[in-house]
Amino acid sequence: MQRVSTRAGLAAAAVLGLALAAPAEAKELALYTASNAKIEKDVVEAFKAARPDIEVKSVNMSTGPITQKILAEKGNPQADVVWMVNDFALERLKQEGALQPYAPNGMLITEAFKDPDGFWYGHNATVMAMAVNTRLLEQKKLPVPTDWVDLIKPDYKGQVTVAAPTKSGTGFTIFTTMSDMFGESFVENLHENMFQYNSSGSASARQVAAGENAIGLTYDTAILQQVAASPDVKMVIGRMSPNIIEGGGLIAGAPNPAEAKVFMDWLFGEGGMKALAPHVGIGAAPGYGNVPLDQVYLWKLRRPVDEDGYKQAWAKKYEK
Repeated sequence: MQRVSTRAGLAAAAVLGLALAAPAEAKELALYTASNAKIEKDVVEAFKAARPDIEVKSVNMSTGPITQKILAEKGNPQADVVWMVNDFALERLKQEGALQPYAPNGMLITEAFKDPDGFWYGHNATVMAMAVNTRLLEQKKLPVPTDWVDLIKPDYKGQVTVAAPTKSGTGFTIFTTMSDMFGESFVENLHENMFQYNSSGSASARQVAAGENAIGLTYDTAILQQVAASPDVKMVIGRMSPNIIEGGGLIAGAPNPAEAKVFMDWLFGEGGMKALAPHVGIGAAPGYGNVPLDQVYLWKLRRPVDEDGYKQAWAKKYEK
């Protein structure tokens, strides 16, 4: 009897040893983002430092293609979380059933950045502003604009650049807000002063810094980068601020839901806010960001926007 018992014990020990020697199942996380390369790198590296046990794979595309990709994959999702896309895209993904609600643990963000149904959350607000080349304006004997309405003055003819709303979320935000604030006639008058429409949201700030033109309409952090690099560049926020919330959500049917929730908890908690803070204008959590809230009046659209319809109408009128 003793001999049988010993053999059984040895067999059990061998099985246990094999189980202990087997590698733990790898944890994976697939992210879709429309952030710029530097933000993506810093955020992903910060998350990896916090959770080295999770292997992160990331796909970076513009907001439009990322949105279309998620919708095309809705029957067989290939990603777990989408982040750094604008609230237009997030709301569309919500309405078309591509996101599932989740309330991240330890969120620091304020109520203004939360979808009331819990499908998505904002991690920052991007403020649209004016990049101005003060040296160039001085040479042309033109004043520095202080308000959006200044931009339609005939004095600034040929001095303004901005991204086309058909090609850039930045341009779309600026033009739809201008239409909402002042009406379509303002956009027509602004067109009269346009030097160039760009395909990149940040290109206007670079053009202003290079002295190619005097005024570029773009987002805050793109301007701040040029302000830091050139004494000639100044950021003018204006009386009212076109803006957009950027954030993320959990993709419905995510292949790695547990890891997705870990990332969401981190992104909207202290870890994510710290990683994003150097790169954003207004952080969703108080104290994280580069633009003080008391300097801006965040304009909220008063009229609904049909994104596709607006782009088609704008292209027909202004793209030639």
